[in-house]
This record gives sequence, structure tokens and C-alpha cells, in this order.
Amino acid sequence: MRTSLLTAASALAAALVACGPAPAQTGSTPGAPVETRPPNAPEQKPAFANQTRAPGLSSNTQGQYQTLASGLDHPWGMAFLPAGEILVTERAGRLRVLTKDGKLSPPVAGLPAVFAEGQGGLLDVALDPAYATNGLIYWSYAEAEGGVNGTAVARGKLSLGAAPKLENVQVIWRQAPKMDSALHFGGRLAFARDGKLFITTGERSILPGRVQAQHLDATLGKVIRINTDGSIPADNPFVKTPGAKPEIWSLGHRNIQAAAIDPAGHLWTVEHGARGGDELNRPEPGKNHGWPVVTYGEEYSGKPIAGSVTQKDGFEQPVYYWDPVIAPSGMAFYEANLFPALKGSLLIGSLREQHVDRLVLKDGKVVGEERLFTDIGGRVRDVRVGPDGAIYVVTDDDNGKVIRITPKR
Repeated sequence: MRTSLLTAASALAAALVACGPAPAQTGSTPGAPVETRPPNAPEQKPAFANQTRAPGLSSNTQGQYQTLASGLDHPWGMAFLPAGEILVTERAGRLRVLTKDGKLSPPVAGLPAVFAEGQGGLLDVALDPAYATNGLIYWSYAEAEGGVNGTAVARGKLSLGAAPKLENVQVIWRQAPKMDSALHFGGRLAFARDGKLFITTGERSILPGRVQAQHLDATLGKVIRINTDGSIPADNPFVKTPGAKPEIWSLGHRNIQAAAIDPAGHLWTVEHGARGGDELNRPEPGKNHGWPVVTYGEEYSGKPIAGSVTQKDGFEQPVYYWDPVIAPSGMAFYEANLFPALKGSLLIGSLREQHVDRLVLKDGKVVGEERLFTDIGGRVRDVRVGPDGAIYVVTDDDNGKVIRITPKR
């Protein structure tokens, strides 16, 4: 994620041209940063203006909350079906269908065995771009094998009804190597405009996994890009690199908890830092995002991350970082009309601070930040924009909820 200042300037200039300007923001007034806590690592300095603690914004947005479902066991991801139902995953290993009249289906039958320990379990869910004709859905999950485990992605045909089930289930991708850890599975799914599937991973937190975020022969701490059947796209950046995993898109990530495609078709991700150093990135093919060599943040003990720096030639800088952390998870670009003041914004869930973080982007850079829905009362694990323009979130708690947010009148 990092580069020297000179390299960063060149990379940033290219990004500005590629991204183009975001739509104008309505009712937003720059002000003091929304983060008022002291940073964990005050000696660390950003590489460019507004890379952290961007000017605070106030859109005067207030939400009206409608709980569509409750009693869920740590819900993690959701996807909207064409007829109005919502697929919801529970980390404990259940996939549920939330009907339009607010009823939860029995668990969808046919899922493979799920390793549901620690941060592992059933994670994200996404519809095939051709779902209307093929009925396929995709899900990420933690999979055990002997005494080790890792992230996997499967697909199957969804059959709805009183007893929903999955048919013709295929595991299309597995993280390698598997490790003995219950942490840092990543697991977000995002389909690009060309139909390719992006998968995010974590480096499993333990030191033997952490170092592999920099290794091309491992898929820990990476963004993965595959075809919908699990095959490898011929234009992936490391297809012709000897010894490299050909599905790798980008490397040097810690634990990517969010992925979204912007209106121009670019992939954006958010990953958890350690003590400080949560990051927003725009991964591009073959780019190295630094972890654990380059990072903003420190160990949970408060000690520096051994051998790390904040900037180094050959490594990408994050577009934005948070210190202290907000524990971001789940994000969506808001391009609907129900919340006019939010149009063009990036919305990111916060587990730790229990809100939806709004970032305003202009020419590929963050120019403002706002904390929305701070009274939602739960750890926001996923954020989606519904077909109706409402904002939908799931709260990652024992009594997890699916909440629909509309403007408060």
C-alpha cells in the first residue's frame, strides 16, 4: 500500500485521472476531523494531505431505522434477490432467506461444512451476474481440514420455497496454505463489471501467516481474482510469474473486511490494521500494499511492528487510514436518490464505533469524513444499498439484526 513520496505522487496522479471527480455533495460543510481521540502512533505522519483525519462533514442526515429481522447469530453478509428477498449469512454457518413480509426462512440446506470458530464461519454471499438466468449464488466461508483451516468460496443453484436449498454445490476456490488459526479470514466477494470475481483474504493473524502476505506462492493477505467457475483469468498479473499463485490480483494485505466496485468499475477494499492502521485501498493488478513491511499502526502490545515503516519504494500508500481504528467492515458506494446529500459517497460500516462512516472522494482522494447513524446500537458488519435506495446494514452481535435505514422525516 505504500510508496516513497515521489512514487506515491506519480501513482496518485494516475489514480486521479482514472477515477475522475465524484458527484457534488449536498449540504456538506468542511470542519474539524470527526476523530478526536489521540492516535496510537503519534510519531507516524501521513504521506499526503487528508490521508487520515480528513475534514469533518455535516450532511444533516438522520436515519429512520426499521428492523427487518432480529435474533440472528452474528450475521455477516447479505445480498438482494430480484423478487425482493434478502439473503443473509450467519457466521455460525446458516444462510437464511428474509422474505418481503419480514419472515426468516429455515436455514438453506446444502452448504458444505463450515468451520465456525473465532472469526471463522459463514461469511459473505453474492449473486452471479447472470443470476436471473442461472440461479447461482456464491458464498465465502471458513473450511477446516484436519488441524488446519482456511477461507474457501463455493457456488450453487439456489432453490427457493418453504424449504430453500442449494443444488450442484461446487467449491471453486480455496486459500493456500491452510493454517491453525481462528482469525483473519477476509472473505468479502465482489463481482467486477466484466464478470470476474474478486475474493479478499486475511493473513490469519499468526506470525507464520503474516509473513506470507508478501509471498506470491501463498494466497494469504491477498486480493484474488477468478472466473465464475474458479478458473484463472488469462490477464491476471502473476499468471506468467514462476512459482506464483496465478489467482493473485494484489498482495500485502492484512485482513480485508470490505470490497466494493465504484461507479467507474474500480475495486476498492478496506482492511483492518492492528492497533491503528485501518486502511482504505484501491487495489490494482500486481500492486503490493505493504503489510507487514509498510503500515500505519503498531502491535496490540503498543510496540512497533518489527521492521516496518510507513513509506517505502515499491509499496502502495493507502488512500486513507484510521488511527485509532474504527474496525471497518462492509461498504457500498451510494449512487441512489433516497438520500440526496449522500450521493457519490462511500459508506463503510464500523464494528468498534458502531456507526456508518461516510467518506467523500474527489479525484480518487478523500476530502471529507462524516459519522452517520451513530445511534444504531450495534456493531455494523455489512452495508448495502438496496434496490429501493435505502441503506441496509447487519449488526454483528448475538442478537444480530437486519436494519433498513430511510431518511428521518
